[in-house]
Amino acid sequence: MGPLIRKGLERAEQPVEIEPEPQDTSRQPLVMVVDDSITMRKVTSRVLDNHSIEVMTAQDGIDAIEQLHDHVPDLMLLDIEMPRMDGYELLEHVRADSRLRHVPVVMITSRSGQKHRRKARKAGANAYLTKPYQEVELVDKVSEMLDMELTPRRSD
Repeated sequence: MGPLIRKGLERAEQPVEIEPEPQDTSRQPLVMVVDDSITMRKVTSRVLDNHSIEVMTAQDGIDAIEQLHDHVPDLMLLDIEMPRMDGYELLEHVRADSRLRHVPVVMITSRSGQKHRRKARKAGANAYLTKPYQEVELVDKVSEMLDMELTPRRSD
């Protein structure tokens, strides 16, 4: 029994070379769309999906936080005015979480005033779009935030 234990201890002391897993560079980016309007979630999801973007949706900040426990998106698109937890509160939560604080956030809202833009920037938003936005404008902003060229899979 003694020789077996010694041999096991000797093996445990020897460094084991572990090859790092190859990074999947072909992975689709994941974008979280948080908006209380089901229409906005569907339209935005359809636009992004058409550009080979994987999309997850949440109906408000609380729903988003629950999903963020399991997934860290590459980008978040947040509405400001939502029930239970609005976009500002969610953004503050994201910026306070070490797992999420690096995620770029684009606020998308019908509030176009400078007061709302300043508040969003102060909370940590990377960009701001005003509803109704043009599809091209959304695609350009997402492309910029993800630092990648987006091309449509099909033309509608």
